Amino acid sequence: MDVERLERQLNLSFHNHELIKQAFTHSSYVNEHRKEVFSDNERLEFLGDAVLELGVSQYLYRNNEKMPEGEMTKLRAAIVCEPSLMGFAQDLHFGDYLLLGKGEERTGGRERPAILADVFEAFLGALYLDQGFEQALTFLQEHVFPKIKAGTFSHAMDYKSQLQEYVQQYRNGLIEYKIVDEKGPSHNKEFIANVLINQQVVGKGVGRTKKEAEQRAAKKALDQYNES
Repeated sequence: MDVERLERQLNLSFHNHELIKQAFTHSSYVNEHRKEVFSDNERLEFLGDAVLELGVSQYLYRNNEKMPEGEMTKLRAAIVCEPSLMGFAQDLHFGDYLLLGKGEERTGGRERPAILADVFEAFLGALYLDQGFEQALTFLQEHVFPKIKAGTFSHAMDYKSQLQEYVQQYRNGLIEYKIVDEKGPSHNKEFIANVLINQQVVGKGVGRTKKEAEQRAAKKALDQYNES
């Protein structure tokens, strides 16, 4: 494994290279190298899962003052689920660094969702052990939290219903959603939606589908009301 390349890619410098190598070592590799001293990443994955949950929980708590506990729990679950973790690992090209057994390699292990999700958590666990929680939090601030802020996980949250409830409770008004533009080829459309209250635009959202664009527009409106 090319640890130096990974360090350059992430702009990090690890104290213990063996710890980072362990984070990328799958159990299938260990099974095929029994004569050598290798440890797989399963224990680091266990630790990284806890680091991730705490980091995400702290971010949601501090950045969503009016979000109820139940909604924070749902959103956190969407962020730390296997498909999301796989996406983080893919964005960082973690699959390139995996140490896999020959059988796992042949059957596409570098792209297997469970393996990629596990290595992302294992990396977090290794980073925590190597440099502490603050550095792990900095890593999340660079690679995870921006996606939360951008609404990547809004599919887990029904912001349109939240906005409806907010308007019914605090404001009298009629909510409307309008698709004001669409861009790109048919296989890769991007929709732009406005949400209006009493014919006044209060939020704008962009998404791959009309529903996603409307959800993000509703989130923008809620964010503005939360800040006011």
